[in-house]
Amino acid sequence: MTSDLTTPHLLQLEQAALDAQAAATSASPPADAWETWRQAAAAVQQAITDHAKEAKANRVHVEMAVKKAVRHPTPPA
Repeated sequence: MTSDLTTPHLLQLEQAALDAQAAATSASPPADAWETWRQAAAAVQQAITDHAKEAKANRVHVEMAVKKAVRHPTPPA
């Protein structure tokens, strides 16, 4: 679900970062898992910063909205 502070692209990037984190912190992570996680996290943080600037929105509010939408999605009505 998107709001005025989020975009589908931001939600996809956040989900990719969460998936990379899960892989890196699994019992048997692939050799490149930590670097993949770092890159995914950096990508979502940069995208959030860019979106906040373009939307003239508070960056922290954008990040909170993205994380909430991905980690605690609202079930469809």
